[in-house]
Amino acid sequence: MSSAHVYLRMRPGETLDDIPPEVLLECCTLVKANSIVGCKRKSVYVVYTRWKNLKKTSDMVDGQVGFHRPKNVRRVEVEKNNSIVNALNKTKVEKYPNLREEQQMRMDEIRREAKEKRRKEEKQKRLEEVQRKKELEERSYDRIMASDNMTSNRGRATADETAAEEYEDDFF
Repeated sequence: MSSAHVYLRMRPGETLDDIPPEVLLECCTLVKANSIVGCKRKSVYVVYTRWKNLKKTSDMVDGQVGFHRPKNVRRVEVEKNNSIVNALNKTKVEKYPNLREEQQMRMDEIRREAKEKRRKEEKQKRLEEVQRKKELEERSYDRIMASDNMTSNRGRATADETAAEEYEDDFF
């Protein structure tokens, strides 16, 4: 049956399963109430999906849509409920937004969030790299085994001057 289309703007990251049942019922009741044939029936089935799944071709009649992935389409039965429609009509506000501009602003926001996330990840990687280099330097013997820090036994005074040299020769 032909009917009105209701678009529900979800928060970023939400899925169809995250839609509260009350909100879904209200949206489906609006679809049923604004259908020429559906509003006269006791109950109808309403299908819903994400807007990206909607498919519109040039050979389709006005208002008709198809789906790219039929598996991602949900279906719910809705019965006539005038109290919901009346409550929604009391809070109704008509706006004529520039949808292209809103979509562009949303895409800019998504890009900005992705850029910020990428910056944070790069900063974290740099900090981890600095930390790793610091740990490697702390574990390295290069600063301990520097020739400036080394002394020879040759210069040490002992009872027997040659004892240190003999000990070293025996050691090797």
